[in-house]
Formats: sequence, C-alpha cells, structure tokens
Amino acid sequence: MTHTFSPRLRLFAGAALISLSPVWVKLVNVSPTTSGFYRVLIGGVALTLYLVVTRKRPIFSERVWLLLALAGLFFALDLWFWHRSIIFIGPGLSTLLANFQVFILVLVGVLFLGQKPRATQLVAIPLALVGLGMIVGFDWQSLPGDYRLGVIFGLLTAICYAGYLLTMRFSREAAAVDMPTREIAVVSLVSAALLGAAALAEGQALAVTSMTDVGWLAAYGILSHCLGYLLIVSSLPQVSTTEAGLALLLQPTLSFVWDVVFFARPMTPMELAGAAIAIGAIYLGSRKGSKQVEDARQ
Repeated sequence: MTHTFSPRLRLFAGAALISLSPVWVKLVNVSPTTSGFYRVLIGGVALTLYLVVTRKRPIFSERVWLLLALAGLFFALDLWFWHRSIIFIGPGLSTLLANFQVFILVLVGVLFLGQKPRATQLVAIPLALVGLGMIVGFDWQSLPGDYRLGVIFGLLTAICYAGYLLTMRFSREAAAVDMPTREIAVVSLVSAALLGAAALAEGQALAVTSMTDVGWLAAYGILSHCLGYLLIVSSLPQVSTTEAGLALLLQPTLSFVWDVVFFARPMTPMELAGAAIAIGAIYLGSRKGSKQVEDARQ
C-alpha cells in the first residue's frame, strides 16, 4: 500500500507523522514513562503484525540480537529523557535538542572511531550552540529550574539517541542482510519491556482509563511510530541524499510549528532566528546520507 504514492510524498509524509510524536506526549494525560511504553508497545506490535502479513521473519545472529537489545536500552532511555523534556520545555525545543545527536556522533567518531570531522561539521557545532543560546538565553542561571532541567533532559536525549543510532549501525554491519523494519520491531518490543518495568518501578499505573488518552496513545504508536517509519523506509531507496536530509530537518521544524499552533508557544524574533540557525546547523552536521534518516524517529 505504501508504494502506491510517490517516494517523495511517502518520505515527507512519514517525517510529518513522526514530527507529531511530541504533540501526543503533551496531549496525553499519563506519565512520561507510560506514554513512552505505549508508543513502543503499540508501534512494536503493529510493526510485528506487518512483518507477519508480509512474511518477513527476524532471523539474526546472536551478536545482532545482543546489539538490538542494547539498542532497545538506548531507545528506552532516549524516550524516558525526551518525554520529560517535552513536558518541561515543550515539543519544539525538546525535539531540536534531541536532534543534536548529530554532533554527539561527530564527537564519538573523532574520539573513538578515528574519523576526521568535515569542515561543515566543525562549523555546525558552534553554530548550533549559538542558535540554542538565542532560543533559551545566554544567562543560564536566570532560567527557571524546570526549564533548565528540560534542556538538560533534551541534551541527555541526544546522547541516548546517538547511542541508539550507533548501536543500530553496528547491528546492520553485523547482519548478513539489511532488515531495518525487523530490527525496529525488535528494538521497539525490547524498549516496551524496559519502559513498562520502569513505569511500575516508579509507581506509575499502566492502565489508561480515558478513551481520549487511548486515542492519543494509539495515534502515537500507529501513526507516528509505525506508519511514519514504514513510509520513510519504503521511500529511501528512491530519493536523493539531499531529500533524505531535508526530511530529517522537517521533524524538528514541524515540531516547533506544532508547539506554536497547538500549545501557543510564544516565539520572539530572536528565538525564531535561533531555531533557524540551530536547524541549519543540524543539516550541516548530518549530511552523511539517507541511513541516518532511516533510523530517525524523534
């Protein structure tokens, strides 16, 4: 069904659906951990059903299974921090900070993998910090405590997101064939188990009594997690690297738009300029190809 539409339409529709993720988190009246649990549970089950219908079995080596389990841990931590960041500072800024993972990956490559940064990446990192400063302000101590915590959680999200992407890269290098949808289904279910355990350990109830909340969580898991991902993956072999990179940028951009439209986030000209600079820096730092977009989920 996804192949009925043009690859560009599928690519950008998928990115738009994923960009709605923080909106569902903000709307639903459950704990941040519980909403993360239902995202990956519902999305993971939906992806598994898709694999059953299309007769695609997840056949992995023991090493790949272990790497996918580790990726599931990073993904669970990613959602744990990100959802709290969304509550404290809103969908737009929290998603922007999560996408700072591109700079974490650059640092990991330089420090541990022997990679040399490109000139555009060296420019992108300070540019992103300037953009961030223009959004949150340069006087850190004057910011409210919850706001500062939200920024910290957003940056921790970026670190966990980078760990997830790096682990997924290693798992694909270790796999005999490329099976991204099967990998994401496994990672989702591992993350669901971890977040479910975390919610119970926090004393949070997993029961959802409001049908409105059930609807938001279903939209989160089915539309943003499952359908958004399938649309992007199905389009990547047929689009250019530039188009794939632009789709990666569409997510934080639209998250800011949704923040303003749905939650009346006030944006000064300085903040708008800072967001534009930071998003441009993310683009400069992430120009590696479509693989990165394939893994993107924020």
